Amino acid sequence: MNGVNEPRPHHRVPLEAMRRFDPKRLWALVLKESLQAMRDPSTLLIAFVLPVVLLFLFAYAVSLDVRAVRIGVVQESESASAQSLAAAFAGTRYLDVTFAHDRREVADRVVSGSLRGFVVIPQDFEQRLANRGAQPLVQIITDGSQPNTANYVTNYAQGVVQTWRNGLGVEASPAGVTLEPRYWFNAELESRRSLVPGAIAIVMTIIGTMLTALVVAREWERGTMEAVLSTPASVVEILIGKLLPYFALGMLSTLGATVLAVFVFDVPLRGSLAALLLLSATFMVPALGQGLLISSVTRNQFLAAQIALFSGFLPAFMLSGFLYEIDAMPAPIRAITWLIPARYFVSSLKTIFLAGDIWAVFVPNLLAMAGIGILFFLLAKRATRKNLE
Repeated sequence: MNGVNEPRPHHRVPLEAMRRFDPKRLWALVLKESLQAMRDPSTLLIAFVLPVVLLFLFAYAVSLDVRAVRIGVVQESESASAQSLAAAFAGTRYLDVTFAHDRREVADRVVSGSLRGFVVIPQDFEQRLANRGAQPLVQIITDGSQPNTANYVTNYAQGVVQTWRNGLGVEASPAGVTLEPRYWFNAELESRRSLVPGAIAIVMTIIGTMLTALVVAREWERGTMEAVLSTPASVVEILIGKLLPYFALGMLSTLGATVLAVFVFDVPLRGSLAALLLLSATFMVPALGQGLLISSVTRNQFLAAQIALFSGFLPAFMLSGFLYEIDAMPAPIRAITWLIPARYFVSSLKTIFLAGDIWAVFVPNLLAMAGIGILFFLLAKRATRKNLE
């Protein structure tokens, strides 16, 4: 009667307000996550899982043997000797030969990476071979962005020509056949120029996948995730708020690594900075999405770190083409590499640093990285929504 026992009215946040995107709410989440990340830096030391995974990868996934290297043979001369030499290249099981009559037919394929080099049998090959006073010339052009394969192609081509020359017997010119190697993109065959761009991809993988994997898992362990979920912020705002600080950190790391690569390690940046930033920003989508998905599912920092190490960092380090040629891996492992975002990023970084803005390479890689990233984000959003329920 006096109103003592009457229930008090509850002030509820309208559902429409929770679903509406609010920049102020997002900024608060970004600020909170940035402060929390700075106050709690994590260093992951995996003492037992890492050695086991490395043993398995080295034993079954990595092979340093190069077989069936794809090269082109440009046969500008139709003479019998030229056809005989071309047949000698086609007769070996260590080379996968594509024939052409004009070097322009295979030059674009070297740029795109579908061929590792090509041999040119010049138009006056027969005359030079018959003239004992001149040196017949066979030219080989290889992709210097992969020094091991470039050396292999050059050395093996020399062996093929030498064997073919010896088979000519007394009719061969004493001068023999001379090879003039030309290495595209990395003329000095410095492995550092090939490794440093790939190292940038590994650094961004660590920042994107390994660190983000701890975000939601850390919230669940500390018991603060319930407080975050009870706020009016939507699931999308929570996810974006947690990922933006790590996205900014990844982009800053990319710029810093690029400065070191160019001015300290003497790696040429032949492409544009805008293309590099576009590739880096696109790669951060699958890297951040994968880490967020792991953290949303595990709810445990240590378990999230192990899964991120196994599914993120190690595949990027071993199976992306950073250290080991993908063509040298067994067929099942090569199929797995198509699902690794770092594969596309390493290829793009080597291209933009050593060759330039080759959009025929960039566009498929951008689409693949974006597609994998969207899939990770959709799965992470669904997992977080289940947690909310």
